[in-house]
Amino acid sequence: MLRNIPACISPDLMHVLMSMGHGDEIVLADADFPAATYSKRLIRADGVDVVTLLEAILPFFPLDSFVDKPVITMDCSEWGDEPESYQRFRTVIRRYDKKFMDFELEKRFDLYQRSANAYAVIVTSEADGNVILKKGPVMC
Repeated sequence: MLRNIPACISPDLMHVLMSMGHGDEIVLADADFPAATYSKRLIRADGVDVVTLLEAILPFFPLDSFVDKPVITMDCSEWGDEPESYQRFRTVIRRYDKKFMDFELEKRFDLYQRSANAYAVIVTSEADGNVILKKGPVMC
């Protein structure tokens, strides 16, 4: 056992986070996301929502500062307003990355294809919203 590791970060998720390199992407997916179809590595985080995972991961996960928008989510404009969850995601991300301005938006099937190329997909119990994080380098 280790100290100070949030309970929502399973051993499998910790291994994935430690194995990722600069530019790799990880998907924090909602419960409806077709993760088994669009993932190389699938990890379940049942009972956990995306905000909880963001709070657990972002203190030690640098977002990629070499791209304008290192956080990606689905463009929901064709269905109306964006989900309420997006504002909760923004609030948490800004707490850990002061340079974060807003999401890069991807159309639904483009987001699925991008997820298929991601390092891993983490399936949560989130009701509404997917987030892709692009890992940046750890600056010493």
